[in-house]
Amino acid sequence: MNEPHPFDALENYNYLSLTTYRRSGEAVPTPVWFARSGDALYVFTDVESGKVKRIRNDPRVTLASCDMRGRVRGESIEAAARVLDEHKFGVADETLVQKYGWQYRASRAYLRFRGKDVRSAFLEISSRNTD
Repeated sequence: MNEPHPFDALENYNYLSLTTYRRSGEAVPTPVWFARSGDALYVFTDVESGKVKRIRNDPRVTLASCDMRGRVRGESIEAAARVLDEHKFGVADETLVQKYGWQYRASRAYLRFRGKDVRSAFLEISSRNTD
Protein backbone atom coordinates (compact mmCIF):
# COMPACT_ATOMS: atom_id res chain seq x y z
CA MET A 1 0.00 0.00 0.00
CA ASN A 2 1.32 3.45 -0.92
CA GLU A 3 2.21 5.80 1.89
CA PRO A 4 0.70 9.28 1.59
CA HIS A 5 3.13 11.98 0.46
CA PRO A 6 4.04 14.45 3.23
CA PHE A 7 2.75 17.33 1.06
CA ASP A 8 -0.75 15.79 0.91
CA ALA A 9 -1.47 17.48 4.26
CA LEU A 10 -1.09 20.90 2.58
CA GLU A 11 -3.51 20.15 -0.25
CA ASN A 12 -6.46 22.35 0.77
CA TYR A 13 -4.52 25.39 1.98
CA ASN A 14 -3.60 28.63 0.23
CA TYR A 15 -0.81 29.64 2.58
CA LEU A 16 2.26 27.88 3.80
CA SER A 17 4.50 28.88 6.69
CA LEU A 18 7.94 28.50 5.15
CA THR A 19 10.60 28.45 7.85
CA THR A 20 14.18 29.06 6.76
CA TYR A 21 17.24 29.18 9.00
CA ARG A 22 19.84 31.86 9.61
CA ARG A 23 23.51 30.96 9.95
CA SER A 24 23.02 31.19 13.72
CA GLY A 25 20.33 28.49 13.46
CA GLU A 26 17.54 30.95 14.27
CA ALA A 27 14.28 29.99 12.54
CA VAL A 28 12.58 32.61 10.34
CA PRO A 29 8.97 31.72 9.40
CA THR A 30 7.30 33.49 6.46
CA PRO A 31 3.75 32.96 5.14
CA VAL A 32 3.84 32.39 1.38
CA TRP A 33 1.62 31.26 -1.48
CA PHE A 34 2.63 27.87 -2.81
CA ALA A 35 1.55 25.38 -5.45
CA ARG A 36 2.28 21.72 -5.88
CA SER A 37 3.27 19.87 -9.01
CA GLY A 38 3.96 16.19 -8.47
CA ASP A 39 6.35 15.78 -5.56
CA ALA A 40 7.49 19.43 -5.55
CA LEU A 41 6.12 22.66 -4.14
CA TYR A 42 6.83 26.02 -5.78
CA VAL A 43 7.02 29.48 -4.22
CA PHE A 44 7.51 32.85 -5.96
CA THR A 45 9.63 35.52 -4.29
CA ASP A 46 12.12 38.32 -4.90
CA VAL A 47 15.63 37.07 -5.63
CA GLU A 48 16.93 39.59 -3.06
CA SER A 49 14.65 38.31 -0.28
CA GLY A 50 16.06 37.01 2.97
CA LYS A 51 14.55 33.57 2.40
CA VAL A 52 16.48 33.20 -0.86
CA LYS A 53 19.74 34.15 0.86
CA ARG A 54 19.05 31.77 3.74
CA ILE A 55 18.12 28.86 1.42
CA ARG A 56 21.30 29.36 -0.60
CA ASN A 57 23.21 28.97 2.67
CA ASP A 58 21.10 26.15 4.15
CA PRO A 59 18.51 24.27 2.05
CA ARG A 60 16.76 22.85 5.13
CA VAL A 61 13.24 24.25 5.58
CA THR A 62 10.20 23.48 7.69
CA LEU A 63 6.69 23.77 6.29
CA ALA A 64 3.26 23.98 7.88
CA SER A 65 -0.14 25.07 6.65
CA CYS A 66 -1.04 28.53 7.93
CA ASP A 67 -3.35 31.49 7.44
CA MET A 68 -2.36 34.66 5.58
CA ARG A 69 -0.84 36.12 8.76
CA GLY A 70 1.36 33.11 9.32
CA ARG A 71 -0.62 31.49 12.14
CA VAL A 72 0.23 27.81 11.81
CA ARG A 73 -2.74 25.49 11.26
CA GLY A 74 -1.10 22.09 10.85
CA GLU A 75 1.80 19.82 11.64
CA SER A 76 5.35 20.71 10.59
CA ILE A 77 6.99 18.98 7.64
CA GLU A 78 10.75 18.89 7.16
CA ALA A 79 11.80 19.58 3.59
CA ALA A 80 14.61 20.89 1.43
CA ALA A 81 14.46 23.95 -0.83
CA ARG A 82 16.50 25.28 -3.69
CA VAL A 83 16.43 28.39 -5.84
CA LEU A 84 15.52 27.44 -9.41
CA ASP A 85 17.63 28.45 -12.37
CA GLU A 86 15.87 30.96 -14.61
CA HIS A 87 15.39 28.46 -17.46
CA LYS A 88 13.24 26.33 -15.09
CA PHE A 89 10.83 29.15 -14.13
CA GLY A 90 8.11 28.02 -16.57
CA VAL A 91 6.84 25.02 -14.60
CA ALA A 92 6.87 26.91 -11.30
CA ASP A 93 5.10 29.95 -12.77
CA GLU A 94 2.43 27.86 -14.51
CA THR A 95 1.81 25.80 -11.37
CA LEU A 96 1.16 28.99 -9.37
CA VAL A 97 -1.06 30.40 -12.15
CA GLN A 98 -3.15 27.20 -12.10
CA LYS A 99 -3.68 27.44 -8.34
CA TYR A 100 -4.14 31.20 -7.83
CA GLY A 101 -5.12 32.41 -11.30
CA TRP A 102 -5.83 36.13 -11.60
CA GLN A 103 -4.74 36.78 -8.00
CA TYR A 104 -1.23 35.54 -8.72
CA ARG A 105 -1.06 37.42 -12.02
CA ALA A 106 -2.37 40.58 -10.36
CA SER A 107 0.20 40.40 -7.57
CA ARG A 108 3.02 40.10 -10.11
CA ALA A 109 1.56 42.99 -12.17
CA TYR A 110 1.18 45.12 -9.04
CA LEU A 111 4.87 44.80 -8.26
CA ARG A 112 5.74 45.93 -11.79
CA PHE A 113 3.18 48.79 -11.64
CA ARG A 114 4.65 50.05 -8.36
CA GLY A 115 7.98 50.35 -10.11
CA LYS A 116 9.55 47.72 -7.92
CA ASP A 117 12.61 46.27 -9.54
CA VAL A 118 11.70 42.79 -8.38
CA ARG A 119 13.92 40.19 -9.89
CA SER A 120 11.92 37.01 -9.77
CA ALA A 121 13.00 33.86 -8.03
CA PHE A 122 11.18 30.60 -7.66
CA LEU A 123 11.86 28.14 -4.89
CA GLU A 124 11.41 24.43 -5.44
CA ILE A 125 10.73 22.48 -2.27
CA SER A 126 11.04 18.72 -2.00
CA SER A 127 10.22 16.41 0.86
CA ARG A 128 13.17 15.12 2.81
CA ASN A 129 11.51 11.78 3.52
CA THR A 130 10.15 10.48 0.23
CA ASP A 131 11.28 7.04 -0.88
